[in-house]
Amino acid sequence: MKSRKTKAKKQSEMSHRRQKTDEPQKLIAKINPKSPHSELFRSIRTNIEFSSVDKPMRSILITSSEPDSGKSLICANLAVVFAQQGKKTLLIDGDLRKPTVKKIFPEALSHGLTGILTNRVTIDEAIRETEVENLYVLPAGVVPPNPSELLGSEKMKQVYAELYEIFDQIIFDTPPIQLVVDAQLLCSLVDGSILLVRSNHSSKENSKKALQKLQTANAHVIGSIFNNNKMKMDGYYYAD
Repeated sequence: MKSRKTKAKKQSEMSHRRQKTDEPQKLIAKINPKSPHSELFRSIRTNIEFSSVDKPMRSILITSSEPDSGKSLICANLAVVFAQQGKKTLLIDGDLRKPTVKKIFPEALSHGLTGILTNRVTIDEAIRETEVENLYVLPAGVVPPNPSELLGSEKMKQVYAELYEIFDQIIFDTPPIQLVVDAQLLCSLVDGSILLVRSNHSSKENSKKALQKLQTANAHVIGSIFNNNKMKMDGYYYAD
């Protein structure tokens, strides 16, 4: 009897831990726009806007050196603060291998980016409006057998050009650059690229290699975001 109680208690604790793990998936910039964390995202937004004098950063790509860096949640919160500024903003899930944006915006279901690139749907049919005013999401869609080929195609360039005409701000959430070439294929399209580094998780060597890969692909690297997971909730810092 005692062992059953112990087992039930452990299961309850595991369930509680899973719930706590899911909590950071909430869009803090949406649910608490006056919080210090939301202010940090607005600071990052400002730094992005002033990162170039000659050309506005209307489209940015965010990648990381390694998985599990909190990249997708950062992309989503940044998209929220850009939308709150009154800009028509599009968040694109450019991770066609392990899509994550759909977990943050579960209402944004469609054939997505892969559907557009394989001519199954139009751009208008694939994009989804969110509960946040001015914020739209283009989910990844069905995981294809050839992500790199799709992202590096002429069709992708055409789609990007059309989206650039429609939206004021575009944010690409892409896979870790150390694992696959997807971010390298997209970084030449956008106005600027950002490397996410997670404190006590991303090694200096991997971060350096990731930066070199972006530079090799002729990316316009405008800065880095440091994700400090030691805080009660993730803290973020942007650096040129």
